[in-house]
Amino acid sequence: MDLVLLAKAAVMGIVEGLTEFLPISSTGHLILAGSLLGFGGDKAKVFEIAIQTGAIFAVILVYWSKIHSTVVALPRQAKARRFVLNVLIAFCPAVVLGLAFGKAIQAHLFTPIVVATTFIVGGFVILWAEKRPPGSVRVENVDDLTPWDALKVGLVQCFALVPGTSRSGSTIIGGMLLGLSRKAATDFSFFLAMPTLIGAGIYSLYKERALLSMADLPLFAVGLLFSFLSAWVCVRWLLRYISSHDFVPFAWYRIVFGLIVWLTAWSGVVDWSH
Repeated sequence: MDLVLLAKAAVMGIVEGLTEFLPISSTGHLILAGSLLGFGGDKAKVFEIAIQTGAIFAVILVYWSKIHSTVVALPRQAKARRFVLNVLIAFCPAVVLGLAFGKAIQAHLFTPIVVATTFIVGGFVILWAEKRPPGSVRVENVDDLTPWDALKVGLVQCFALVPGTSRSGSTIIGGMLLGLSRKAATDFSFFLAMPTLIGAGIYSLYKERALLSMADLPLFAVGLLFSFLSAWVCVRWLLRYISSHDFVPFAWYRIVFGLIVWLTAWSGVVDWSH
């Protein structure tokens, strides 16, 4: 057992869990962390997608009461059926575009410089969203979304196919620009993450099954465990944070971090080519 490799898996799991549900791009951070750690290759790409499942289990745990009550109410409550339908509607656009263009995007856009650029652009989008005029919020609660609202959020989520954009950032900030409250956008982003990330993990493991063997199990187990633990802490913190704060600090974090990657790449201080 390679302890150094397991330590790298633990670091990658922590990075995934801490960044998956913040509007700062987990994929972007994993690409950068992988470059710095020398954790790359086709198997690493499968690993990075698979450990998202650990982060999703943390969300399921945090939102278990809502999930359970919705499932129980499905046979008799139209509100519960509409909620599930909304999640499925929002889920579909990313599936279609991901299957159509995912391979090309991975081949050409999964680079640190692309990530740095989308970090910066995304930061300015967040600043724009947070300057919404008072009274622009139409949807206060996640249960009040219409199927049309859900479709629009699902379409916005497709921007996250470009690494560094951030899936949670696209859905949360996009939802806010579409008239959702900060709380409604965040809650719906978390629920939408469940089928999106679990589906992506299963599909990636199945598609690349020839690359994997039982010897890889400890590596994936460590990544999943640390992803779960760090995501559980992060999600609970974020839900408290948004009750009284906005996303402006995350915008400036994205902009500064993106500029640092740009400058270090340009100056040669850090070799991001790997």
